[in-house]
Amino acid sequence: MNLVKTEFSTDVWVNATWADYLKILENPAYEKAKGYYYNGQGRIEMSPVGFNHSEDNGILALFVNLWGMAKGIPMRVQVNCTYRQSGKKECQPDLSYYIGDRVKLSPKGISVVDLDKNLPPDLVIEISATSLADDLGNKRLLYEELGVREYWVVDVQNSQMIAFEMIATNGSQRIWESKLLPGLEMSLLEEGLQRSREADNTEVGNWFLEWVRD
Repeated sequence: MNLVKTEFSTDVWVNATWADYLKILENPAYEKAKGYYYNGQGRIEMSPVGFNHSEDNGILALFVNLWGMAKGIPMRVQVNCTYRQSGKKECQPDLSYYIGDRVKLSPKGISVVDLDKNLPPDLVIEISATSLADDLGNKRLLYEELGVREYWVVDVQNSQMIAFEMIATNGSQRIWESKLLPGLEMSLLEEGLQRSREADNTEVGNWFLEWVRD
């Protein structure tokens, strides 16, 4: 299937040249879509962002930001930022972070981060309401090859955190505690996600901050 056709299947990987992929992104119908390109295939995500997806996206950003502030860890968050390795790869993760010394090297003032000239983010987070299999599959491989250091997937349906440490030349391996943010366990984030189903963000944020400080 050719991506430049008027209609094509979204939310799946479609064989496409890089030029075809860029052309479809120019279509106004996909202005709010998320784009990915990997291994000669493009993926345009048009799934509507539901309440739980949006809520988990916000609460995860809150937790990570609070952890950084409480522990004195420099970080810079990007929401739906586009990262591009021209002609080869592209991604638009829900959340991405530059952490520690690399914050000073994080790109600013550009709409698309050119990974041929800039470092990839340290941490990438995908919120999976309808795309869990793909987030654990092709996207994980994509982030491995881009040089992301840590990758988290949020299983919205089950309030579960699935985290990976990306190991240079050796793929990725499952972790239950962040290597970039030592001491931050996935089980704590899972508890926070579950609490957020019943409590407002201020209440859950205060609970999380008290736990971190204790």
